[in-house]
Amino acid sequence: MNILILQASPKANGNTAWMAEEYKKAAEAAGHQVTLVNVSRKKIAGCLACEYCHNKGNGACIQRDDMQELYPLMAEAEVLVLAAPIYYFTLCAQIQAPIQRMYCVNAPAKVKKMALLMSSYSPGVYTGATAEYHDICNYWHVEDSGIVTAKIDEQKTDDTKQKIQALVSNL
Repeated sequence: MNILILQASPKANGNTAWMAEEYKKAAEAAGHQVTLVNVSRKKIAGCLACEYCHNKGNGACIQRDDMQELYPLMAEAEVLVLAAPIYYFTLCAQIQAPIQRMYCVNAPAKVKKMALLMSSYSPGVYTGATAEYHDICNYWHVEDSGIVTAKIDEQKTDDTKQKIQALVSNL
């Protein structure tokens, strides 16, 4: 399967980046094609709600920024993995921009499954992000292949690594 991982942590060696890399390693070992993009390093503006994409743009956004690199990757992905740190009860801003900019195409054409990887220093802060993720899965009519969370004492552990590998084995 063609897997796209959107990793949103600005910390190159942080916990979320580690989770995304572990998913990538497990998926490649299982024979999948994987592209991992650190969206926190991209310049992606929020949706302008201008409706250009649905009126004159024929599904293309009027904005020209680094999202142009993601549209073709999203169009070919069969599995989309969102990897995001939770700073304040919901998916971080770095992952929100690419998600919301998908408005112009409504839903990625080939995505059939999604997964969510989240890390935080606190327990019990995942409810908002999980709800948004499930809403996206439902709206895009894609299968939720699972969620792995890692609070401070679960980060970069063998147990979390095994949970990530289990997500990949369900593809």
